[in-house]
Amino acid sequence: MSDYPIVRAAAVQISPDLESLAGTLRKVLNMIDEAAESGVELIVFPETFMPYYPYFSFVLPPVSQGPEHLRLYQEAVVVPSATTEAIGHKAKERQMVVVVGVNERDNGSLYNTQLVFDKTGELILKRRKITPTYHERMIWGQGDASGLKVVDSAVGRIGALACWEHYNPLARYSLMAQHEQIHCAQFPGSLVGPIFGEQMDVTIRHHALESGCFVINSTGWLTEAQIQSITPDPAMQKALRDGCNTAIISPEGKHLVPPMTQGEGFIYADLDFRLIDKRKRMMDSVGHYARPELLSLHMNAQVSRYVAGLPESVPDTFRTSVLPESFNGGESHDDTTQNESISIPN
Repeated sequence: MSDYPIVRAAAVQISPDLESLAGTLRKVLNMIDEAAESGVELIVFPETFMPYYPYFSFVLPPVSQGPEHLRLYQEAVVVPSATTEAIGHKAKERQMVVVVGVNERDNGSLYNTQLVFDKTGELILKRRKITPTYHERMIWGQGDASGLKVVDSAVGRIGALACWEHYNPLARYSLMAQHEQIHCAQFPGSLVGPIFGEQMDVTIRHHALESGCFVINSTGWLTEAQIQSITPDPAMQKALRDGCNTAIISPEGKHLVPPMTQGEGFIYADLDFRLIDKRKRMMDSVGHYARPELLSLHMNAQVSRYVAGLPESVPDTFRTSVLPESFNGGESHDDTTQNESISIPN
């Protein structure tokens, strides 16, 4: 029997810089450097981590959101730009596959976007959350199914979904049917308190079992000072605490290391691909356990176009660098904690 690959993967729990994209990018690049020291080959950052998740939209009424929403427009990421080039360069330098969530600005709209960079530095997947959830609909536009695809990378076949997209079984099935080996899940962190982390745990473990793949789940973290800056209301502040669950799950639905629920840092584990076959031998949801003559999925994977017949190239007013020319990546911080890595036994 041929050898199975073993991939060292990391899930990051980290707080953004709520003031600037440049500050958050600096934290991303530093964390990649720190993970590389532990031999990490795949790293996953939280949902819309760059420049930051719009926590304000969860605690402020719509009539009060204007200033913060406009500020998010100014700090949002254009794809491609100097920001994405910096991440691609770091991925290539560290020979690491990098998955990061961004607020993507496309002219007059923002989108919840997931980016996957291969270890060559190439951007191999850009996908947008298909349906923003609840308060998020005031912030982001809708994505389409053109991004619901699994891509080949240096570490295997990768699929990705953001937050409550994991409650859309057909979206998950579309990735399962493309035989993802590693699923990258991203959440913003706590939004409704402890129950958010509990529900997250159920969701990611179930997807691992149903898909027969590894799940790397990354959640955002807010410091106490950041929580107080977002809202002065003690009742609202409770929603922004104690709901994190950064985890790495095996195809058998097991935590490979204890999940991280508090503080900043990353956990990492060795993914032994033998476990994929071990799980799918028993139950392959998109193979011998499927009944396509009874149940099947129809998917429209075309890119949504608002006007037919426009030229392929339309000027993009915002396709410029959002970073100061003097940006150099900053210095590495010292407070990152690491959970011990493990290898799956024979």
